[in-house]
Amino acid sequence: MQNNTFSGLFVGQNLIRLKEVDSTNTFLRDALSKSTPFLDGTVILAEKQFAGRGQSGNSWQSEEGKNLTFSILLNPSFLQVEQQFELNKAISLALNDVLYKYFNGKAHIKWPNDLYIDNKKIGGMLIENIIQGSRIKHAIVGIGLNVNQSQFPDNLKNISSFKQELHQDYDLMGILSEICNSVEARYLQLRAGAFEKLDKEYLQKLYLMHQWSLFKFDGRIESGKILGVSAIGQLLLETTEGQKKFNNKEIEFINQ
Repeated sequence: MQNNTFSGLFVGQNLIRLKEVDSTNTFLRDALSKSTPFLDGTVILAEKQFAGRGQSGNSWQSEEGKNLTFSILLNPSFLQVEQQFELNKAISLALNDVLYKYFNGKAHIKWPNDLYIDNKKIGGMLIENIIQGSRIKHAIVGIGLNVNQSQFPDNLKNISSFKQELHQDYDLMGILSEICNSVEARYLQLRAGAFEKLDKEYLQKLYLMHQWSLFKFDGRIESGKILGVSAIGQLLLETTEGQKKFNNKEIEFINQ
């Protein structure tokens, strides 16, 4: 375990680097359960993560030393439990802000927690909230970003990286610093109550927003058009049968 310090107000001020860990989210959650004191904005960075997790238990595979796999601890006690997806929007926008610097209008947010360049996934996030009463005591924000990896398993379709798209290697710590600064900026907007601003920008960046596309739901493939996201994070879809709401895992995007 190695400690480093980033510049910034609080996100990344305490940076803990781990050579190998099952999952940075699990490491942080277990440490919190043992009352280990961590500063708000602490970052846990893994060189190798052998049991990384995505949404709803999906695995996240990353080539050692080539990508960013890390978790950020935030303490958003200003958010009610029913406002959990507001944090998702803020973090999604923060990551999209960084990607936009490199990929411009190709960078999109794919509901509920993926990062896309055109029609390819370049990263994702998993937010695990620890609730106390009606408030969010801790939010463990796990982030995986494909940076310098150029080869991916054949069974992983529509996957890309900085190197695949831009044909050069990038400094991992430099990109991590950019992400920390961006997360801090968006988090401060959230803390200031800029929910409408964040919601508007989130919808502007949402992948396939207002585009008729193919989705799989209710056991069949149908056309649908994303209309937005509900207050609690459900995907709002216009279908041939009218408007429907979907939770994660109730609907699948069909790549065309």
